[in-house]
Amino acid sequence: MQRRAAAIYVAFFLVIGAASYSLIATAQTPEVQFQNPEYSVSKGETFQVGQQTYNVSELSASMEEGGHGGGASLTRSATLTYTEQSAEYTETWENNTSVTVQDTNWTVLVPNDSDPSQFTLRQNVNRTSLLQQDPNADNETVTRNGEEYVVVQNQDGNATLVPASEYFPAPQSRQVSEGDTLQYQGNQTNVANVTQDGVEVTWTAARTNTIDVSSDSNVTLNNQTYLAHFKNNETLQLTQNFESYHAQEEEIETFHTQENGLWGIVVLCGSVAVLLVGLAFLPSRY
Repeated sequence: MQRRAAAIYVAFFLVIGAASYSLIATAQTPEVQFQNPEYSVSKGETFQVGQQTYNVSELSASMEEGGHGGGASLTRSATLTYTEQSAEYTETWENNTSVTVQDTNWTVLVPNDSDPSQFTLRQNVNRTSLLQQDPNADNETVTRNGEEYVVVQNQDGNATLVPASEYFPAPQSRQVSEGDTLQYQGNQTNVANVTQDGVEVTWTAARTNTIDVSSDSNVTLNNQTYLAHFKNNETLQLTQNFESYHAQEEEIETFHTQENGLWGIVVLCGSVAVLLVGLAFLPSRY
């Protein structure tokens, strides 16, 4: 192959390759952008969807290594919190366990029936507290001949053994039926069901809930679906313009397809140029 002709072809392919590379170097990768999202908030800010108020309690960005040799990618996420004013709570009081109702400690006693509809709350007497409140009584009870006593000092200084059954007040008892209400943990609590295993109670109170949000994912707020997009590491955007998002995603995909094609041209032109140089310097057979 004549070297002059080879030089012309090499120059041609180098120009094509250089032009393709310049397009790659100067092109800006398009990004998803929303000019007028329904919400644009930062960490610590609140926003309202309908009658529900949400708070951006956390907003973070981190680099994560890709699998199978892939490069690191930027991952953005946020945590939203909101208070549900009338959330329903359910709790089960197991048989023969203690609960505090109206500032008093009780033992739950369910009768051994096949289908009980009521149970008993028996007061738990705090013996230690009562003994500590009595300056004339020892802080501990004693047992004599199998019977429990309280040691009490008389006015003359002599110790007297008072039977514990006489010293301590008899525990109170309350009968409670299904459908009754009790004051429990500061809430008006309903006795929903009584079984052999225990008592199910329900009440309504405020509850703080959290919602985890990831980049370019759907999130439901107050029965409305939004697309969550991070404008940057400090700003979360929420929009219902799904059509614009999908159109921009297609544009980005097209851009990467064209970019890969230009890289293919650069590699091909470089390879052809090297091949032509090699062929030009092969020794002639004639």
